[in-house]
Amino acid sequence: MSRRLEIILGPTAVGKTGYAIERALQVGSPVISCDSRQIYQGLKIGTAAPSDEELAAVKHYFIGTVPITRNYTAGIYEVEAIELVNRLFAEGHETLVMCGGSMLYIDAFCYGLDDFPEVPMQLREHLMECLRDEGVEVLADQLKELDPVSYEQLDLSNGQRVIRALEVSLYTGKPFSSFKTGSFKQRDFEIVKIGLERPREQLYERINQRVLQMMDQGLEAEARSMLPYRDMPALQTVGYKEMFEYFDGKYDLDATVNHIQASTRHYAKRQLTWWRRDAGIHWISAE
Repeated sequence: MSRRLEIILGPTAVGKTGYAIERALQVGSPVISCDSRQIYQGLKIGTAAPSDEELAAVKHYFIGTVPITRNYTAGIYEVEAIELVNRLFAEGHETLVMCGGSMLYIDAFCYGLDDFPEVPMQLREHLMECLRDEGVEVLADQLKELDPVSYEQLDLSNGQRVIRALEVSLYTGKPFSSFKTGSFKQRDFEIVKIGLERPREQLYERINQRVLQMMDQGLEAEARSMLPYRDMPALQTVGYKEMFEYFDGKYDLDATVNHIQASTRHYAKRQLTWWRRDAGIHWISAE
């Protein structure tokens, strides 16, 4: 198979962007982002999106292209990314570079997703309001009653995942898990996964320093500008959730920064746990 797509993946702050740009320049490829938050407009600082200099160095796709009010999903990404990749191959590219840390988006691109039913936006908004007012535990208890299989399988600390399973179960009257077929779609190009890794202590220090850098760059102002949209799925993510709690008076600023650092470290750990189950990833040192 002559057409090859390389996916540069790894935990947050490991150094994926720089490596992907270097590799893209070597093979004459753009960088196809596979990040479920960098795709949104207005979240440049809190998602550590590529800098203006990095965007100028090589063409990027799926960076800052989706309005914050749109409910963009991994299923939509799968369709749009496959269409883009096929077009780029048709234009003559033999090797393409994809870069990102969103586990579900990468799986959707590589294997495809099951076809889950769409639910009314009003139901999702209601559940988002419940998440904000009552916490994820209340929603998880409801999911346990409707779909014990998903309750056992999901990361129950991830409110967005819990809501997705719960809304489908509520709307259809069938368990979310019943819509999963487990079948993989075949891609007509070779996919090579390259995982970047660093020693844990070094990675955690890079995470801590990145959060401080985000604060210096204006994360507080960026998050404040997103307050009218705080219940949108795009903003149920590390950094913004903690800043919204700070605006609510729940924590002071120093404590908020510590919470963002801790949440980001926890997310990096979950990313690594997810990918360690994939024997097809070729792991290399980010150094």
